[in-house]
Amino acid sequence: MPEDLISKKELLERFAISYGALYRWKRMGLIPEDWFIKKSTVTGQETFFPRSLILERVEWIMSRKDEASLEDLAKTLGKAEEEKRYLTIRTPFGDRSFELGDIQAILLDSRDVTQEILDILNRK
Repeated sequence: MPEDLISKKELLERFAISYGALYRWKRMGLIPEDWFIKKSTVTGQETFFPRSLILERVEWIMSRKDEASLEDLAKTLGKAEEEKRYLTIRTPFGDRSFELGDIQAILLDSRDVTQEILDILNRK
């Protein structure tokens, strides 16, 4: 099943944010580095994002940026992120991370190994 992605151009237009703001948020840790997915297209290389993750995050930033500094938002987000645990799959095509709470099933050769993997992860 193909990933549901949104292009950087579409994201910037949708929220009326600048390229500079987007990359400032990235530098500050408000948007994770691994959400910036580079892909070759007929017009060259473009940046895409996991649609649901980036839309939720940008809405979160936009709804709070007038009430708190970006530094405070980064601290708040950092604390929340520290409490989350992730499963990362590494392939020759890059890394893909999933929050443990979002995983519905882990299949290995069509066999459901979800509980086995989660048991291993929860021992740590």
